Amino acid sequence: MGNDYSIYGDKLSELEKVVQDMEEHIAKLRKRITEETGMDPVEHCLARIKTDESMREKCRRLGLPETEESALKKIFDAIGIRIVCAFLDDVYTIRDYIASVAGYTIIREKDYIKNAKPNGYRSYHMILQSESGIYCEIQLRTISMDTWAALEHHMKYKKNITGNTELIISELKRCADELASTDISMQAIKNMIMST
Repeated sequence: MGNDYSIYGDKLSELEKVVQDMEEHIAKLRKRITEETGMDPVEHCLARIKTDESMREKCRRLGLPETEESALKKIFDAIGIRIVCAFLDDVYTIRDYIASVAGYTIIREKDYIKNAKPNGYRSYHMILQSESGIYCEIQLRTISMDTWAALEHHMKYKKNITGNTELIISELKRCADELASTDISMQAIKNMIMST
């Protein structure tokens, strides 16, 4: 089977519209909160449409045919948006705002902040579906969570790890827990500053 056609068929422009729409909603919220509080709740926001090859690879990994149906109806992260916030409260403020955006339905949510994965990973995940049927995965996390996830990703994909892997795993978990504790402390400090 040749791969000279897009796995998204003729839906790429629809995917691009959803990305643009979500970016506009997030920008509007950032502007409103910044005007109200003097602080931008978002450190940075990254949006992407999974590349054709990356989506094909995911189909293969999941044992799905490399088709538009698989890419757009069986896999929910053709669009990925990562919103990195300075503080914990900002994560939930933005989550609530996204949940209220007209034209989107929440299909699934997982709070890996309150219920961290065994390895220490923390983030808030949402799968949304637009009125046109396009799925979008949103990850909300703090700077600390984002830093840990990026470093853990780099190490996970390093080949030929020798030595005590159990120790590496437990140290990664310890670091994640320490960063989570720092997030709670930073939120408490912010609350004290804002209340004076």
